[in-house]
Amino acid sequence: MRRVHVTVRGEVQGVGYRYTMRMVAREAGVAGWVRNRRDGSVEAEVEGTDAQVDEMLAWMAGGPPGSQVVDATVTDAEPTGERGFEVLPSH
Repeated sequence: MRRVHVTVRGEVQGVGYRYTMRMVAREAGVAGWVRNRRDGSVEAEVEGTDAQVDEMLAWMAGGPPGSQVVDATVTDAEPTGERGFEVLPSH
């Protein structure tokens, strides 16, 4: 299993990014969470197989219609065995 921490910057708040990501993540079968940050970015952790995580990273780089991703910072994180994918309160 692989887990990554991702911060996405650009026009990513107010465009349904988090809720669309939750739907895509659940369809992909990954675990983790997503939330808005006060600085206007979106932060997430995604856990799954290499292929599942790569699929989510590709989606995150484009986002839903109406978003404009300008940068995504990805760092490896320790897998937790978490199940499910949730939208968390802003941080």
